[in-house]
Amino acid sequence: MNGRFAKLALAASEAVGTPRAFLIAVFVVLAWALSGPLFHFSDTWQLVINTGTTVVTFLMVFLIQATQNRETRALHLKLDELIRSQRRARNIFADLEHATDEELAELESEFRKVRARAEARQHAGAPHAHGGGAQGR
Repeated sequence: MNGRFAKLALAASEAVGTPRAFLIAVFVVLAWALSGPLFHFSDTWQLVINTGTTVVTFLMVFLIQATQNRETRALHLKLDELIRSQRRARNIFADLEHATDEELAELESEFRKVRARAEARQHAGAPHAHGGGAQGR
C-alpha cells in the first residue's frame, strides 16, 4: 500500500506542478465564473466551486506532504553520505534531523561563533578569510 501511495503522490505532484495544470485550473475557474449569469449566481452555483476547491485542497495537502516527506528523507540521506565520506567532516552532522532542539541550538551557537571569527578576520584584512571557501564561512 505504501509503495503504491508513494508512486501516486509523486505522479500527482509532478502532474499538478506544471504550467499545463495551472492553466487547466484557471480555465475551470473562468468557466465557473462565466457560468454565473446562466445559473443566476445561485447558492448552488457558489457551492459547486466551494466544494470542488475544498475537496481538491484537502486531498492535495496529503499528496504534497507525502511527496515532501519523501524528498526530504532522500535529501537527508544524500547529505549524510556526503558528510560520512569527508574525512574532516564531523559525523555528528549525519542524521542531524533527529537531534533535539537543545543539540541544534548548541551547534547553531557554534556556527555563529565560527561566522563571527571569519567576519572579524575579513574586517582585519586577513588574506585567508577572503577565499570564499568553506573555512571563510
